[in-house]
Amino acid sequence: MIKAAVIGDPISHSLSPKIHNFFLQQLEITGSYEAIRVQKDELREAVQKLVDQGFAGFNVTLPHKEKIFEICDEFDETAQLTGAVNTVVITAEKKLRGFNSDVFGFLQNLKNSQPDFDLRGKNIFVIGAGGAARAVVYGLLKSGVKKIYLTNRTEKNFADVEFLSRKNFEEKLGECDLLVNATSLGMAREINEQEAMNLDLKNLKHSAIVYDIVYKPLKTELLKSAELRGNKIVTGIGMLVEQALVGFEAWFGKKPKPSEELMKKLLDY
Repeated sequence: MIKAAVIGDPISHSLSPKIHNFFLQQLEITGSYEAIRVQKDELREAVQKLVDQGFAGFNVTLPHKEKIFEICDEFDETAQLTGAVNTVVITAEKKLRGFNSDVFGFLQNLKNSQPDFDLRGKNIFVIGAGGAARAVVYGLLKSGVKKIYLTNRTEKNFADVEFLSRKNFEEKLGECDLLVNATSLGMAREINEQEAMNLDLKNLKHSAIVYDIVYKPLKTELLKSAELRGNKIVTGIGMLVEQALVGFEAWFGKKPKPSEELMKKLLDY
């Protein structure tokens, strides 16, 4: 029995068990995937427990994507450059190898949802500066965008990214080709008590695409507001599925294929 899991806090909202257990059944693999709540001060102890119990690896979600980086022994290039890890493989030598599949998931979901949109030469506006935002920014820079503007509650400096205050960020949205929410703001209330984003979209270019990595609810208030204005939107559910493929193949040895049946199961929450 091959065992894997997702760790985070909160974790009850996670759809990762549905995704991985669907793939296990689809490919007739004897394995399990579970959601485990791990609080900030329990991370090292919880990870050691997974190693001792013979887990093949695990996914990492809020609030551990940056902290887990300090615990891993090895990294792929994407994790190394972003400083954030969302997928961990436990090797035969009981070493922790960190990956960041959020980069692949973010870009592939955009490509699947908006196949005619080319990132090259575009102005991108990003909200957030945590682990997910690092992956988004890295993926965008790798794709040849023209300029990235970033806003966050506290100022954080990323290489090749211009930080703007919320006010300046909103005022400059007339130049935006793609707006990305890379925070958990907008997540369903029962799992997140943070205030609503309340981003003013009045200056947003009507041809701009609005992409929210939050997947519960599927359409956040940001996406609803954008849709009402006539902007094209991208939901976060596809990113969740695409990033899951990396870990699944590493742990269970087979590459699954997303399907309509899976999407229906995920959206029925």
